[in-house]
Amino acid sequence: MNTIAQHWINGEWTGSGSVLESINPADGTVVGSFYEGGEAEASAAVDAAAAAFETTAWARTPSLRATALSRLADALEARVPEVAAMLSREIGKLLGETMWEVSGAVGWLRYAAATARTQNAGRATETGPGQYTHSVPEPLGVAGIISPWNSPVMLTVRALGPALAAGCTAVVKLPAQTALTNELFAQVLASVPEIPAGVVSVFTESGNTGAPFLVSSDKVAVINYTGSTPVGRRIAAAASTTLKRLGLELGGKAPMVILPDADLDMVIPTVVQSLVLMNGQFCCTGSRVLVHRDIADQVRTRLTSALAEVRLGSGDDEKAQLGPVIDRASAERVDAIVEEAASYGTVLLRGGVVTDGPLAAGAFYRPSLIEVDRTDVPIVQEEVFGPVQTFEIFDDEDDAVAKANATIYGLAASVFSADSMKARRIARRIRTGTVWINTWGAISEDFEEGGVKGSGYGYLCGPRAIEEFQALKVYVEQDHTQSAH
Repeated sequence: MNTIAQHWINGEWTGSGSVLESINPADGTVVGSFYEGGEAEASAAVDAAAAAFETTAWARTPSLRATALSRLADALEARVPEVAAMLSREIGKLLGETMWEVSGAVGWLRYAAATARTQNAGRATETGPGQYTHSVPEPLGVAGIISPWNSPVMLTVRALGPALAAGCTAVVKLPAQTALTNELFAQVLASVPEIPAGVVSVFTESGNTGAPFLVSSDKVAVINYTGSTPVGRRIAAAASTTLKRLGLELGGKAPMVILPDADLDMVIPTVVQSLVLMNGQFCCTGSRVLVHRDIADQVRTRLTSALAEVRLGSGDDEKAQLGPVIDRASAERVDAIVEEAASYGTVLLRGGVVTDGPLAAGAFYRPSLIEVDRTDVPIVQEEVFGPVQTFEIFDDEDDAVAKANATIYGLAASVFSADSMKARRIARRIRTGTVWINTWGAISEDFEEGGVKGSGYGYLCGPRAIEEFQALKVYVEQDHTQSAH
């Protein structure tokens, strides 16, 4: 790596101005330094992407794009351990989780490579005597991709893969929390000669000037943003001036609906895993546990006990189940939410910031479980982004559905029951983009991901992902030598 992590813009490493530090949230130590990016980097990257779109063969050559994406997958696969280890150090995720993330991104790139060759055809027909009409999907142009720190490699690739497959050029804005990982990912991109200079640029920003530039620039045709709902709303408003295409995957409050006949030996570990994965900092975190009254006492006891036994540790601790949140300020923010919830709910398990022992230097937060009997309270309505669950009781299917749908969010949910038809019946009525039945967190590059309501719109992964970066052009040709009769 460069001594100070740099940006990759128009085929060159660049960096100047402010130098900031990347901090390991597990112990507060400095992982490395990086150059701060902003509007200047965003502007240079957009200009390069716009020029590459117009002057290179990228947008017009599906075979080139497929080859480049395949080579990119190979290059990333060769560096999975290195990228995963750095990511674990920078954001505190367990190494097993970061290995899964980076390895999974390889598969998503291979899927995108396939779509570059198979999803670029339109339709053709004779719509009248001598009139021939055909349609062709064309790349929109420059894509701006704004990725979050909680899963930056996979969530970047999830958008970058289909954008490149479609023939777009791209500018990727990555977060400061993962600055050194960002440079490693840019190195992977830079190692693929089939990607012309300017087709992909990557810059890191801790502030808030580069990303807004991408959203407002009339040279950027499409924005993909993954992050919070409030920021998503601001992006949608700002993008309205240019009427650019948007793909927004935003926040979530995933309900975990547990019916009386559910297998609790499977359910309890799954619910715990839904909370601790990514250290509770995941848009699909199982933050709401909805339990039928008949089994409420049993689930309450077992879940409280299981969460109390969760082992905390740094990313390289093979026995750890839960790492730190992203920084100490976030740990204290989560604790304030739990403290407020105690005023209107029943505290079943009071976790908290770790302030003593070997983990005290980090940003560790022990899981909390709060029982509430109302859905209009903040801890139900607002995304916590930390290892905190609510415990809510329902009486019948209608009550379960009403409670599950009681927030603005609609990203994901789970239903647990031995009766698959009953589970599917309930799942059908829950307004989310994904519903898992007798599982949680299962994702695949073969099927779409996306939300409804306050969780955003647009799809990534699956065959529809490439369409988020394409426009359909219709050509009509008339042969005037043919009779109109």
